[in-house]
Amino acid sequence: MDAFVADVEARLTAAAGARLVVGIAGAPGSGKSTAAVVLQNRLRVETVLVPMDGFHLANEQLERLGRRQRKGAPDTFDAAGYVALLERCRAAGPETIYAPRFVREIEESYAAAIALPSSARVVLTEGNYLLLDAAPWNELDRVIDVRYHLEIDDDVRVERLIARHIAFGKSPDDARAWSLGPDEANARLVERSSHRADALLRL
Repeated sequence: MDAFVADVEARLTAAAGARLVVGIAGAPGSGKSTAAVVLQNRLRVETVLVPMDGFHLANEQLERLGRRQRKGAPDTFDAAGYVALLERCRAAGPETIYAPRFVREIEESYAAAIALPSSARVVLTEGNYLLLDAAPWNELDRVIDVRYHLEIDDDVRVERLIARHIAFGKSPDDARAWSLGPDEANARLVERSSHRADALLRL
């Protein structure tokens, strides 16, 4: 983790006062949120975390589109909205920018729950598909300044996922089925794009 923090700090120095957008990609359960919070706490400049998960389509929309049972797949997010918001964040204008936050307890997002003030030097984002080479996700290539791919042993990742699903209300059987079904399909997709990262990260 020390090398990760040092690398981001070196990029900040090179940015010479400009705002830096930092992305952490990885498969479901790889520890992206944990890594992001650790980095946010250790950087010595104002840093705001804007996770990709805030752009989950609402369950109402997933039902309408017939995608509810694949929630978490690339086409169950407002990817274009995510790209557009990060573009605004990167521009570093004088206004405060608001972003949505995903709330696992209700499996929905709250709009405008995260505030990014003009004084923030780093915008930190994390999510599964930051490296995906398919439109509109690949527009993140020009929006995020540096992207890290988080690696983890698959067995550890899957057990974490199962425990998380149980903690948020699924039965043990349903948690395992979801982790080895939709989550695993998404994990394979994420891993196929990992070579597009600027650097690999292993906690």
